[in-house]
Amino acid sequence: MSVIIAGERSGVGKTTVTLTLLASLRRRDRSVQSFKVGPDYIDPMFHQHVTGLPCRNLDPVLTSEAYIQQCFARHSQLSEYALVEGVMGLFDGIGHGALGMGHGQEKQKSTDFASTAHIARLLDLPVVLVIDCSRLSGSVAAIAHGYQSFDQRIKIAGLVLNRVGSDRHLSLLKDSLEPLQLPILGVLRRQDNITIPDRHLGLVPTAELPELNALIDRLADLGDTCFDWQHLLPLLKSKPLPHPPHPPHPPSSVKIAVARDRAFNFYYQDNLDLLQQLGAELVFWSPLEDAAIPKDIQGMYFGGGFPEVFAQQLAENTSVRDGVKTAIIKGMPAIAECGGLMYLCEQIIDFEGKSWAMAGVLPTSAVMGGRLTLGYRRAVALQDNLLVKAGTTVNGHEFHRSHLTLTPTQPLFETSRYDCDENMGCEGWGLPANVHASYVHLHWGESGEIPQQFLKECRKL
Repeated sequence: MSVIIAGERSGVGKTTVTLTLLASLRRRDRSVQSFKVGPDYIDPMFHQHVTGLPCRNLDPVLTSEAYIQQCFARHSQLSEYALVEGVMGLFDGIGHGALGMGHGQEKQKSTDFASTAHIARLLDLPVVLVIDCSRLSGSVAAIAHGYQSFDQRIKIAGLVLNRVGSDRHLSLLKDSLEPLQLPILGVLRRQDNITIPDRHLGLVPTAELPELNALIDRLADLGDTCFDWQHLLPLLKSKPLPHPPHPPHPPSSVKIAVARDRAFNFYYQDNLDLLQQLGAELVFWSPLEDAAIPKDIQGMYFGGGFPEVFAQQLAENTSVRDGVKTAIIKGMPAIAECGGLMYLCEQIIDFEGKSWAMAGVLPTSAVMGGRLTLGYRRAVALQDNLLVKAGTTVNGHEFHRSHLTLTPTQPLFETSRYDCDENMGCEGWGLPANVHASYVHLHWGESGEIPQQFLKECRKL
């Protein structure tokens, strides 16, 4: 058993409620495994900071329904409690597949595929619905009733009323909700001292928040008093194994340098786990702080992140930039996703128009702009490359505000939107051939051949 923390729409406070629950559980010295619906990187960082355990993404577009069930079952059994944070509004998903093609029946699409509701049905979990009450009183009942009745397959275990203004406000809300007989599992008042800063791609990551521990303490204080723990704890309780299995990793046969610091920190934990399970020793290092690339490595992995925010510091670390370029030119395999791709460019041009020199592996520049490129992608490989063979289709996700000044002459992928046939163009750099540089983030959970192929090339060094 577990619950999913869902919102009636985006911005209602799902992450605050989730972190408040996690912080209060950890203060009680309870082990808790968290999960996040969708392709998010930053919310899981906050989860992990509180719980001490890597948060796991549940995304049927990037993986599969079967993978989600296996992932949840495997990791939820390792802790006393388990909690899933949803994405957007409860029923907000994407179009996917035909529901029926009977005689005279038009093709229909499921519009909540990959939504929080989809994951709730898939895992057979009850939902705790967070409602932003800041501009509501009696209308809260209509909202709650609509979500309760919209899909009978979804069980609403109760409500969390967020941003409640006063005792009188709370009384009006409770009076309105009473006929629905939906338990109120939590009440959060308007909090001026609990704010997580954000910027152009969402919340500011944990590594950049020196006051984060104080914030988590305030959330734990809030959680101790604002929730109905008598009803919540049984819902959150998982079924831990008496002696959880820890399959040993095979002897390390290849060393991979993984860039992980304030500039590069967008990684799916499952991807890192897969590399280790296949015999890789992961060497974490910082292109911002270190004086050189790690020694005796056979491959490099640059995840996404915010290189544009730290462009000056990256540019000033010339020894590392030169080391990265030299290693790749000499044939070292390298994966570079989104922010990693930007780092391999000749330069990054920031929001103020200033140019900062980067590694110079790719003959193009990354320019920051106001336009947000966002969405799932279906990507077909146009050539054999470091990770996949020509003709292979992979599903990924894009999320960036930069564009490249030059497009590759031999791109890695032809991309289209996942939920329709709209062509999104060609992208990705595979020259030199030992590089895979792309804006498309990939989750390898259902594509074990990708890390296998990468390590196979790394072992050749």
